[in-house]
Amino acid sequence: MIETAPSPNAAETLWATALRAHGRRVTRQRLAVLAAVELSPHATTDDIAASVRLGLPDITVQSVYVVLADLTALGLLRRIETPHSAARYETRVNDNHHHAVCTSCGRIEDVDCAVGHAPCLTPQWPDGTTPMTIQIADVVYQGLCADCR
Repeated sequence: MIETAPSPNAAETLWATALRAHGRRVTRQRLAVLAAVELSPHATTDDIAASVRLGLPDITVQSVYVVLADLTALGLLRRIETPHSAARYETRVNDNHHHAVCTSCGRIEDVDCAVGHAPCLTPQWPDGTTPMTIQIADVVYQGLCADCR
């Protein structure tokens, strides 16, 4: 669970600029959700809602879901779906990084693409066709973290 309330800082100004660039109003709810995700990468919706409620006690979980869906659709957040876990969110977007998940405690770590570029974004299509352009490929490494070994 996230323990600290988001506070205004330089990141808030950057988020406000990004929201405006995507044609969205800058609201306390959107800024609070972005700040909560930035403070705790790989947080679940429940964790994000708990953090947001520290500053906005009247926000509903449904509102947090709506804001998360909108920010994900805009590309400001990335939704991660790992095995045996609720969806999680992060602000690290557009770099096609991967995730390592501890199969014991559920800890999640970011992993840069192993070869320095994104070969997983250029699949081998049958018969040389290109039925779609791949934008992201999810690779999930599973194992035991140092604490659980």
